[in-house]
Amino acid sequence: MFPNVYVRTITIAAAGWLLQPLLLQPGLGQNRGGGAPTSTGTPTGATTTTGRTTNTSPNNTTNPNGTSTSLPPPIFVTGRVMIDDGTPLTEAVVIQRVCGGSPHAEGYTDGKGFFGIELGNKNVMQDASEFESGSGAGFGSRSTGSPGQSQSGTNSGPSTGFSDRRYQNCDLQAKLPGYRSQVINLANRRSMDDPNVGTILLHRVGTAEGNTVSAVSLAAPKDARRAYERGMDALKKKKTDDAVKSLEKAVDLYPAYAAAWQELGKLQEGANHPDAARKSFSAAIQADPKFTGPYLELAVMALREKSWQEVSEITERIVKLNPFDYPQAFFFNGVANYNLKNMEAAEKSAAQAEKLDTQHLLPQVNQLLGMLMAHRKDYTGAAAQFRNYLKVAPDGPQAAEVRTQLVEVEKIVAGVAAMNQQDQEK
Repeated sequence: MFPNVYVRTITIAAAGWLLQPLLLQPGLGQNRGGGAPTSTGTPTGATTTTGRTTNTSPNNTTNPNGTSTSLPPPIFVTGRVMIDDGTPLTEAVVIQRVCGGSPHAEGYTDGKGFFGIELGNKNVMQDASEFESGSGAGFGSRSTGSPGQSQSGTNSGPSTGFSDRRYQNCDLQAKLPGYRSQVINLANRRSMDDPNVGTILLHRVGTAEGNTVSAVSLAAPKDARRAYERGMDALKKKKTDDAVKSLEKAVDLYPAYAAAWQELGKLQEGANHPDAARKSFSAAIQADPKFTGPYLELAVMALREKSWQEVSEITERIVKLNPFDYPQAFFFNGVANYNLKNMEAAEKSAAQAEKLDTQHLLPQVNQLLGMLMAHRKDYTGAAAQFRNYLKVAPDGPQAAEVRTQLVEVEKIVAGVAAMNQQDQEK
């Protein structure tokens, strides 16, 4: 009934890598409607949670020489903070902007976790972490978390780039003791953008979690760190050969340099040397078994090769180490189990991926869930999932295919409704 699903290139911005073509076997689909909870947006001139009414039109100031300078218009963001296990918030949560590692409190949620704030608002009381973060900035200092500035720099005046680059190196996150927050990247956010950034999930900090940064790599000696940094600089300049040489030197000097092994593996894979890449990723895991990045790289390689059992095993390891930061690992696990015909496990993983993907970077999750729902004959639920895909990615690579699937399940739903109506009339 349904055509094969061909998952084309997917960009995962937070992870910084690409998923190459993956062929899903034929199948029907199923469950989980809706997306991330939404909040009401803050309109132009509306009152934010800080209690101030602000106009979003550019402000005019006068320089000492009498000339008028146009300040960039303010940027508002709205959204909601939730605990990932469904536990309701019992207190207001701080919303922080973190720029270059420096935190700056921007506002607070209400009792239900909703927030509406103006970025850069200086009327919000800061806590001790603002000036204990090593930036040298204290209460009222404009250098604290100032976008586009170094941690120890000062803000000499209004940004000439307006909203284009003010928050280029900044993220938005929630702060609650004992919890870790998802982050919302603020790069390129403009004043006229939709203010709703969706849901920010909080996850209780545990002792057995994996790390997105290799703790072992932080102990690298100075010479190895310099070699690693040279390699990363060369990579930025697209000097791949120089990057490989520097990274090879880094791991020679410090064989437990898991971060260097991972970057080396990426370059080897990009150069079509999969065997060497696997050895590098495996060396990274051996050096730091709790470093989750190399596992994800190996999972992607297995996906490309359609080694479904391997994908399933690797992604299960990832989500056990870190069940919060990698919605794509749950998605890949769902794809693997779908192809292995473990439909119940596939749906469980896909539903978790949908829950964690609050920024809707993985619309393919909705298609997979729709197919799984249709497989167990929940055609109404399947239609809802296909509509969710089309709402998030109307021009996505699978959009035409999803529209066809939606038409088919809608026909089934209409047919069932007609039969029920006939039965009632008898």
